[in-house]
Order: sequence, then C-alpha cells, then structure tokens
Amino acid sequence: MPKRPTSPAELPKSVPVFPLSGALLLPYAHRPLNIFEPRYIEMVDAALRGDRLIGLIQPEDTSEESPKGRAPLQSVGCLGRLTHFEESGDGRYFIILEGVTRFRLLHELTVMTPYRQCVISAEGYEADFSRNHGEDAVDRARFVKMMRDYAEFANFELNWEEIESTGTADLVNFCCMVSPYGAAEKQVLLEAKTLEERAETLIAMTEYEMARGGTDGAAPLN
Repeated sequence: MPKRPTSPAELPKSVPVFPLSGALLLPYAHRPLNIFEPRYIEMVDAALRGDRLIGLIQPEDTSEESPKGRAPLQSVGCLGRLTHFEESGDGRYFIILEGVTRFRLLHELTVMTPYRQCVISAEGYEADFSRNHGEDAVDRARFVKMMRDYAEFANFELNWEEIESTGTADLVNFCCMVSPYGAAEKQVLLEAKTLEERAETLIAMTEYEMARGGTDGAAPLN
C-alpha cells in the first residue's frame, strides 16, 4: 500500500474528488462511505490502482447529496487516504478514508473520467500532518464537559474509558465529524484555523442547540 503523505510536498498536484454534502473528514479521523454510483466505483478502482488518495469536498449547493455534472464546489476540502475497502456481491464498495490534510481547491481539470478531478494545494495546512498539533491550546476539561452535558441532554451513553484514553486532537475531530449539524456548520468546522478554534466552535454550536431545545431530525453525537 502506498505510504501516507507526510508533508504538502508529497501530495500529487491533482486528485479525484468526491463531492458529498454534509460529509466531514478531518486529519487522522476515519470516514466510512458506501460507494454505489458507477462514477464513484470507477473512482475507487482508480484510487486502488494508484496512490489511494481521494478528496472529500462539499458542493456549494447542498440540496443534493452528491450532485451530478460540474456543480460548484466549496473552496476547501479534506484529502483522504483509502485505508480499507470491501466489495459487495453487487459490485458496490464499502470504504474507509483516513484524513490526511485539508486542501484548497485551485481549479478543476477537464477530464474524460466520469468522476471529477481537481488541482489542489495544501499550503497553509502543514500543521494537519502532525497528529497532535494544537492540543495544548484546547481546554480539554471544558470540551469534555460539553460532551457530558450533551450526552445528558440527548439521553445517550458515552464510553468514558475510551474518551479518557483518546488524545485531544483525535477527540475534537471525531466529535466534529459525528456532530448532528448541517452542511454549513460542517464546513465552518473544517475551515477552523486551529484545533482550539474548532473545539470552541463545536462547543458554541452545541450550547446553542441545547439552549434552543434541540436540532430537528439530528442524530445524537456518539
């Protein structure tokens, strides 16, 4: 398997991109995905033959989960490394992407493939290659209190033993990814300049939700 890139210099100039509304991927976190559309099955096949890198990015218009054509995309996405895949009997894939780094979309290529490909840059996101970068600035006690309050608010259990053994960066990023918020909020969390800013943004979103009595149709943070 190709090794995980360790700096922006090791990234390819262009990558296949998977536009998916409401899907958040962050560095070192894991995003499971069911792949069933032919264009994305072909994308996964190509990634498996190559460097296993796929860019996950949200479309600007979130009314469709995965828009067809060349619908405008957000300017920032996250590059994922395909670390696990399973094939089903009907030709579908279940895959897991491990977040590598955020990237800025520079421009889209004109290609013959059914999936989209874009030129990207990870300049400015060098810290994403260091798993624990920014942890010391995060108020972990306050963040964990938010988790405890939200678990009580939404009436679900958390594995506190696992939480205590999880690093702060991994904990913040995991909670952001599984948080029950919409595409716009997920993009804000993705684009947070620092881990501390991301943690504080999620705390603010969660406190606001609890103050107003819940998010309609939201899944619990677990």
